[in-house]
Amino acid sequence: MKKAKPIAEDELRPEYKRGDFGPMVRGKYAARLKASSNIVVLKPEVAKAFPNAEAVNDALLGLITLAKTAARPVRRPSKTRAKTTRAG
Repeated sequence: MKKAKPIAEDELRPEYKRGDFGPMVRGKYAARLKASSNIVVLKPEVAKAFPNAEAVNDALLGLITLAKTAARPVRRPSKTRAKTTRAG
């Protein structure tokens, strides 16, 4: 029967030195991950209304389409016509 090898206290193999890997930084890529992700957390009452992500996307795309068709351009006064005030 073979004896089990003793477990080393250090997780690195003896041929590796901790100093070879440079300084460790906790959360080094956290900001990059946060900026590149687009996870949205829904309120529970909203989540109950939609069975899956596809239903949410369809509803939002429909809302965007509706908003684009319902929006009217704002009419701005022309610069050639100066406003005049009447003295009363």
